[in-house]
Amino acid sequence: MAQVTVTIDGKAYRMACEEGQEDHLTELAERFDRYVAHLKSQFGEIGDLRITVMAGIMIMDELSEMTRRVGALEKEVSMLKASREGSLETQRHNDDLVVSALGELASRLESLTAKINGRSPASVN
Repeated sequence: MAQVTVTIDGKAYRMACEEGQEDHLTELAERFDRYVAHLKSQFGEIGDLRITVMAGIMIMDELSEMTRRVGALEKEVSMLKASREGSLETQRHNDDLVVSALGELASRLESLTAKINGRSPASVN
């Protein structure tokens, strides 16, 4: 297990993480530190624990909003997929109707051609 030291609010914390995740953990700590710094700039020194809790709640609020957005997007994608499938089915049905109509038209044309040429329709290939 890898270890990395991160700094939050000027204090160093040694943390363990999976091998290869050191940069990711450092980035997360830096982002969290920005939340803490933002809150300190707004509220001043109100206590480390209170600032940490407030930062955690802000992050959870953002996570909640992102989760809601992802859910809405997933629902929209599902609806688009269903709509697409319906459209494809309608297109297939319309294609079948066109093929059928063209077949019937070709048969009629063959029949008319045979009548014009004085032959029976059955002998036309």
